[in-house]
Amino acid sequence: MEILNYAFMQRALLAAVLVGITAPAVGIYLVQRRQALMGDGIGHVAMTGVGLGFLLSWSPVWMATLVSVLGAVLMELIRWYGRTRGDIALAMLFYGGMAGGVMFINLAPGGSNAGLTSFLFGSLSTVSPSDVTAICLLAAFVVLVTVGLRRQLFAVSQDEEFARVTGLPVRLLNLLTAVTAAVTVTVAMRVVGLLLVSALMVVPVAAAQQLSRSFAATFAIAVAIGVSVSLGGTVTSYYQDVPPGATIVLLTIGAFIALTALAAPLARRRARALAAAHPTGDATECAIPATRRSGDEVGV
Repeated sequence: MEILNYAFMQRALLAAVLVGITAPAVGIYLVQRRQALMGDGIGHVAMTGVGLGFLLSWSPVWMATLVSVLGAVLMELIRWYGRTRGDIALAMLFYGGMAGGVMFINLAPGGSNAGLTSFLFGSLSTVSPSDVTAICLLAAFVVLVTVGLRRQLFAVSQDEEFARVTGLPVRLLNLLTAVTAAVTVTVAMRVVGLLLVSALMVVPVAAAQQLSRSFAATFAIAVAIGVSVSLGGTVTSYYQDVPPGATIVLLTIGAFIALTALAAPLARRRARALAAAHPTGDATECAIPATRRSGDEVGV
């Protein structure tokens, strides 16, 4: 393929695959915790890290990782102790992060807002070899956490009180989830962009949930969707000269709409089959154990 003859596209495609894996892998826990917009907030904070990277002539990816991790930890602390004022503190953190990024990049030698655009919305040509190295290392950390601790993270995401009673370190796992989300944002910012990464963390999970209630199946389907739309958006961006981040997000939303349309007749067909198997009206009672069994499967 012609597209593979260019080194910058090889790097972009590799980054797209890693983004497609890591974003839904973290997003499934955020969706379970009803924190679907957490990635968006971290993206705002990461902008300060990008600006500091330009100002200090250091890698924007690593600096954004550091700042977004600190921001994610602060967000968790605000969630624990903020109470009624927590939403105001989070708003200041998010918008302060955005303003800080714009300010720092303008203060950088030769800096301008044009340099920030590729981080906000993604850019294929700006993925450097050093960026690929950083993305690979960060993605490995995300996969290690989201797969290796899936049982514990799922338990905390479902019911913190129950997880605490069972002896799990709930606060530590919450912090780890926040840090992993922050790392995922910096993994994705070169391809999808800081302002759009949240969609890739949430929408593939929502699409996968249209087809399955099992955690394991939802996880696998969401990652498959994430990789497919990331690669599809990157290739489309190259051939059609359109922004990669916006293309990936639109493809993701399209996948959600298609799977939602597909899931509705499948659900009706399953309902008719269940009614036919239990014509005496016991279908509802028989469905309850099935739901419980799917709940058991969720924890796998």
